Amino acid sequence: MNNDILLRINNLCTSFRVDSRFYAAVDNVELDVYKNEILAIVGESGSGKSAMALSITKLHNLNYTQIEGEVLYKNRNLVDMTEAELNKVRGGQISMIFQDSLSALNPLFRIGTQIDQVLFYHTKLDVSKRKERVLELLDAVGITNPALVYTQYPYQLSGGMRQRVMIAMAISCNPEIIIADEPTTALDVTIQAQILDLLRKLQKEMKSSIILITHDLGVVAEVADRVAVMYAGQIVELANVWDLFKNPQHPYTRSLVESIPNMDEQVERLQVIQGIVPPLHLMPRNGCRFSHRTPWVPYSLHEETPTYHEVKQGHIVLCTCYKDFTFLGKERHHGTVGSQKP
Repeated sequence: MNNDILLRINNLCTSFRVDSRFYAAVDNVELDVYKNEILAIVGESGSGKSAMALSITKLHNLNYTQIEGEVLYKNRNLVDMTEAELNKVRGGQISMIFQDSLSALNPLFRIGTQIDQVLFYHTKLDVSKRKERVLELLDAVGITNPALVYTQYPYQLSGGMRQRVMIAMAISCNPEIIIADEPTTALDVTIQAQILDLLRKLQKEMKSSIILITHDLGVVAEVADRVAVMYAGQIVELANVWDLFKNPQHPYTRSLVESIPNMDEQVERLQVIQGIVPPLHLMPRNGCRFSHRTPWVPYSLHEETPTYHEVKQGHIVLCTCYKDFTFLGKERHHGTVGSQKP
């Protein structure tokens, strides 16, 4: 493994049981996470982003989930680890910031106690040192009265404060990898910006790697170093953030970028993407999975078995359809992908 690669995902498949059958929500994903980088995973709801993130440390309910493939961390496959082995990695070396802090935090325990539990499990600090460390962490994430918040319960805090607590918990043991699953969900714009600034600041100070799960391209543009675009359980494009926004290739990526409002252009309608991500049991498993949302693109432009193509070093795209893709009718009405102006 390359010395700069901190985590390597090989042929990762995560399948969920629907009735009596299992269907892959994450389908043969291959991805590397480098040291000291912010890697964004972007895509619509239902694309498999969170499913992949939770699969890294097997946080799914394994009664209804099958996880196969390799997640290599320090030459060990996390997928094959026992629960006891994984618990030594979770929180200590790989930590997670969940998108719903109110659900992630235990409503019956005070904030200080919940952060203390992480330190109790992963460190050898005594009680007084752990409390001192918790107060330091609360201060580090921008909480103005750490001593008060230490004694409070989650319901007594605002959404932004709870998210800061989640970040304090995630960084408590100086992990090498932080998985942030839509950490700004349900927060207002001002608080979102503060949380993103905090994550970026902490990442630089700790030199950790962050896997940032989001559907917000504005967040991606602001904080990410590299971007993996996910659709229907597959990585359809991977590039550094500059190349992805300046030269998006896959039809899905181009559609996402085109849907961003542009203050410099006057258009009658914003670009939208026809259709929706299909449910698991109806998801096509052969051919280009985005083809049903671009029906005007000839079948001959798609590969029957899509493979990755390198546009330039470090920039790859799935399927040949990217070469000749155009937006239907865009020049006629500056608007909707796949439809005509009424």
